[in-house]
Amino acid sequence: MAYTTINKSGDYFNTKLYTGNGGTNAITGVGFQPDLIWIKERTSTSSHNLVDAVRGVTKRIASDNSGVEETLSGIVSSFDSDGFTNGADNGVNENSQTYASWNWKANGQGSSNTDGSINTTYTSANTTAGFSISQYTATGNNATVGHGLGVAPKMILFKNLNRTSSNAQSWGVYHQALGNTKFLQLDTDGAENQTSPTSLFFNDTSPTSSVFSIGTNNRVNADAGDTYIAYAFAEKTGYSKFGSYTGNANADGTFIYTGFKPAWFMFKDTESTTSWIIKDNKRLGYNGIVPHLQANTNDAENTDGWSEVDFLSNGIKLRNADNSMNKSGSKFIYMAFGQSLVGSNNVPCTAR
Repeated sequence: MAYTTINKSGDYFNTKLYTGNGGTNAITGVGFQPDLIWIKERTSTSSHNLVDAVRGVTKRIASDNSGVEETLSGIVSSFDSDGFTNGADNGVNENSQTYASWNWKANGQGSSNTDGSINTTYTSANTTAGFSISQYTATGNNATVGHGLGVAPKMILFKNLNRTSSNAQSWGVYHQALGNTKFLQLDTDGAENQTSPTSLFFNDTSPTSSVFSIGTNNRVNADAGDTYIAYAFAEKTGYSKFGSYTGNANADGTFIYTGFKPAWFMFKDTESTTSWIIKDNKRLGYNGIVPHLQANTNDAENTDGWSEVDFLSNGIKLRNADNSMNKSGSKFIYMAFGQSLVGSNNVPCTAR
């Protein structure tokens, strides 16, 4: 097992579960002031809510649909030193309903980044944890955008914030396991796509240590004046991993080596129409982990056993043969964040 470069993973990522109260709700226990908050109601159908420090409180986008950014006063009213405060919106704070919040630490609102041919409005980058948030304005021409990480990101989530024409605003996903000629969409269950020409999406160019490249596809760089948000993730030993695995259709399923004990795991079959499945170490709290939410749907939490996994000290073990997670021969991509066990100084860490 690799020693982590981050001795306390809970300083940069944490899952916080809570129960809504229908009014003002201060959620504490996150362990830091989050810069990206992703909230999903567990007990009934409700859209996902993503709020970040770059766009500001009350600005919400949803992973399960292609809608534009909305301003909703009842979503998140403040980013707090140990969490956040919600308003009364049912999507984040319906009375007596339960919620999962996934929280990442960037660097506040950030500042403009001028590394690319497009200067970002804001880039909030945490080089220690390998996470940045960039807001930029489209040019409609092939371009580069600075991400501020100092190393090449392995996965990037893109969202057009204000384009409203038909089918023009779906999420775009870059993943290093797919390369720079293919993409996925976070808000759909669709398989991997390849534009023609391939340069329309990432300009056939992988991210570098300073910039990511974008073509002219409307999911990353449509008409001049459209605004976008990009969440970029780089790997950090012992803390985060962005890779792929091949299913074996066996209840004694594939083992995915991460080098850390996972705390959060999202995966997707790239070759079939299957959902983006999200699991964490808090909603059950012990192996085998069954409950999951789906990034591309507003469905309530699913507790059927077909998606059972174990979170082990150094990776993830699949415990079911279902096609959605373990289809024989299919390529799945994933992103995972860990809870530190052994630090860079070879002593036990504080895990969350």
